[in-house]
Amino acid sequence: MAQLIPSLPNDIATECLRRLPFQHFPAATLACEDWKLEIESPEFFQGRKVAGYSQPTIVMALARVGEETGGSSQKNVRRPTYRLAFCDLKTGTWGELQPIPEFSKGLPMFCRLAVAGLNLVVIGGWDPETCRVSNAVFIYSFVSATWRRGADMPGVKRSLFGCASDINGNKVYVAGGHDEEKNALASVLGYDVAKDDWIKLPDMARERDECNAVFHSGKIHVIGGYSTETQGVFDASSEAFDLGEWRWVQMQENFLGTNMSARTCVADVTGRFCICQGSEVMVAYEDADWRRVAELPVDMGGVPACVMMGRNKLLVIGSGKSDDPHMFYELDLESCTWTKLEAPKQHSGDLVFPVFWH
Repeated sequence: MAQLIPSLPNDIATECLRRLPFQHFPAATLACEDWKLEIESPEFFQGRKVAGYSQPTIVMALARVGEETGGSSQKNVRRPTYRLAFCDLKTGTWGELQPIPEFSKGLPMFCRLAVAGLNLVVIGGWDPETCRVSNAVFIYSFVSATWRRGADMPGVKRSLFGCASDINGNKVYVAGGHDEEKNALASVLGYDVAKDDWIKLPDMARERDECNAVFHSGKIHVIGGYSTETQGVFDASSEAFDLGEWRWVQMQENFLGTNMSARTCVADVTGRFCICQGSEVMVAYEDADWRRVAELPVDMGGVPACVMMGRNKLLVIGSGKSDDPHMFYELDLESCTWTKLEAPKQHSGDLVFPVFWH
């Protein structure tokens, strides 16, 4: 390989590139082909993490204040316009990703987001203008800051499905949800971002509409949801699919401890689960009982809109009222203390499930 930076050894030049904020990667990859190859290599980002230069960043779909979309089929209905926002948790800096070209007027409602390697994947949702269900897949490269169209999600057009990724790999999984006739689904699909290819996994033991999915230790955990017959009455169970053994290996009938939505349930790489139950933050490991670790901040006003976990921290996002600006709180899971973070004032209202990227 030629010298990355003239007159500097390549190991020092690589060290310089690793220190770049990710927002500058697109310009760096255009500087020369060798820089592009270096930055796009998996080893580059692994070295960046080890050296402590990675940027813990959240990406989420937030409703923009003052922006609404009126659907062509429902002219009197005004709906919020969703944009992809990101926050660098080290600096507190907020920004927006460029819109998906095919959805320049806002993200699909109820779409799901997942991070796979160096990419953000947007799957499904409802067209913001027509409310038609979409099976479309869009991939955003954090390196080139560009969007590309992926292969459509196969099978029935599903909504409100669980979605999880293996984060450091290139796989995204969708589970459950419901079809256009409101029939709950038990089917599970996997998407390989690099190959742009979908595969079908064995079905779950039961239907799960509005379920949640989390990934850790080589397993996809699908939690909660409800069947067609019990529509709206949430199940407390969970089941886990072991990708190595390629089979469902675990069913816990009372995993949540009570019948409730699992949308705030998250897990980290250690196998620790967190969930918000009422005004309490609960923690559990697999096959262990839930224990209370903290009370939610009083001004959160009830169950948060969403929760994320990473680096022994829990990020909780919510608002006192549905149309109030979002509040962001970070819980240190060691000291069990809360820190309020700066929130973007241009966003409020509902938000779509966020994702975490290093």
